[in-house]
Amino acid sequence: MRLALVAACLAACGEGAPSAPRTAPPFELPDLDGRTVRLSDYAGRTLVIDFWATWCHPCKEQIPVLNAFHRAMSVQDVAVVGIAVDVDGEEVVAPFAAEHGIEYTVLLGDASLAFAYGAQGFPALAVVDPAGHLHSLHLGVITRAQLETAVREARAQPAP
Repeated sequence: MRLALVAACLAACGEGAPSAPRTAPPFELPDLDGRTVRLSDYAGRTLVIDFWATWCHPCKEQIPVLNAFHRAMSVQDVAVVGIAVDVDGEEVVAPFAAEHGIEYTVLLGDASLAFAYGAQGFPALAVVDPAGHLHSLHLGVITRAQLETAVREARAQPAP
């Protein structure tokens, strides 16, 4: 399974938006402090979800972009969360997050949630609009400009 995910990670390089607005798949996941975080906690805000894994080299390249974006946007009703899909969970994710200085919320998830969002590999970045619709999905490493455009478009959607 891990080999297939690595291959998908290396192959993922496109982006796209769902053809019609669809509700983002709900989640209820623990963060690295053991607190439960739900998709519904972000209702009325634009949410950037980065699906990633510690073994995915392109995922590591994404961290500085997301850290900078998180710092710039956290006061503007935009949240960034990283959902780690590692099968070994907190045991490998917590030290990795500390070593790489991840500043945004890290949740412990699995590949099935990422696939429910449309991810075909990692990293995959989903943008959920304030109404809770999956606005867009970017596969592969995203640039700051691409991220800003996706979030600006999602923020233009009305809040619930």
